[in-house]
Amino acid sequence: MSGHDHSHDHDHSELSDIELRVRALETLLTEKGYIDPPALDELIETYETKIGPKNGARVVARAWADPDYRDRLMKDATAAIAEFGFTGRQGEHMVAVENDETTHNMVVCTLCSCYPWTVLGLPPVWYKSPPYRSRAVRDPRGVLDEFGVHLPEEKEIRVWDSTAEVRYLVIPERPHGTHGWSEDRLAELVTRDSMIGTGLALDPAKRETAA
Repeated sequence: MSGHDHSHDHDHSELSDIELRVRALETLLTEKGYIDPPALDELIETYETKIGPKNGARVVARAWADPDYRDRLMKDATAAIAEFGFTGRQGEHMVAVENDETTHNMVVCTLCSCYPWTVLGLPPVWYKSPPYRSRAVRDPRGVLDEFGVHLPEEKEIRVWDSTAEVRYLVIPERPHGTHGWSEDRLAELVTRDSMIGTGLALDPAKRETAA
């Protein structure tokens, strides 16, 4: 009888080549003592649940549901966001910009990749790419079309350039049909891209169907 029980091993047949390479690299680094798996798991869990889009979604949901909070957020986003305990590096000097029937806001960092980690987590690869950083300013409507966001020609698109001094959070339009919804339920409609401006809040009807 073998001294090791391998019954808990996972079937890797459905993993992509990249995922398999990551697993192999993680195993190698662990064996050499360069990384500590529990510490790595804690770091990943932190970015998934404590620092990331879920934080921003809570802020947006509160702004949708509570007019007083929305006013505080628009006047001093840094302080209003801090009411949730979301503070720290990359989250200082926040400004909230709000989408409405006539205006759509979109965020870019033309110089590097300044990004509000405390409410959106780590920036997506495309946000840091030179094509996005240059085209978002020159052709925002075309970039939005590529993201699947097709806006009426009469809707104004405002592009905000994040810097080390100022970072932006887009408050997407609240979807119709959500009157009376709880903040937790509203937060499920808020995506990372909708808080950058390259997406919209989820359609509640489709969300309900999917659920």
